[in-house]
Amino acid sequence: MDIKEIQNLIKFVAKSGASEVKLEMDDIKITIKTGSDPETTAVHYAPVAPQMPQVQAAPVAEAQPVAKAAAPAAEENSKLITIKSPIIGTFYRKPSPDKPLFVEVGQTIAEGDVLCIIEAMKLFNEIESEVSGKVVKILVDDSSPVEFDQPLFLVDPS
Repeated sequence: MDIKEIQNLIKFVAKSGASEVKLEMDDIKITIKTGSDPETTAVHYAPVAPQMPQVQAAPVAEAQPVAKAAAPAAEENSKLITIKSPIIGTFYRKPSPDKPLFVEVGQTIAEGDVLCIIEAMKLFNEIESEVSGKVVKILVDDSSPVEFDQPLFLVDPS
């Protein structure tokens, strides 16, 4: 099972509303747990001895209403574009420890500029900007683990 299939599985579980899904296949065991907060998703990935595929889904928990942010803050952030992590891994702001940062807050970026690197399974993936604009906020610390679809940067396209 490759990273793209795992990402699709995570999206499917998040949309389904299941609180926990366990998947065991020939060479891997994946457990995906979601909380009442949509930003909370835990994924456990481990190799296992060969077995027959099994899928279990836990009962769906009742949806809890999510508290909304204050209206002024929402209006302020409505013009900002959020750049999210396309994969699970470790977030790095520079290509190597002795090199400069890819981007800083306040820096103007163009579409296709490299914003960061995310290391996943010993592979270093350059994350490129899909929009042009000005970096308003960097939401993740250097060398921190990130989840799939986790917000990384806020960009003002104007």
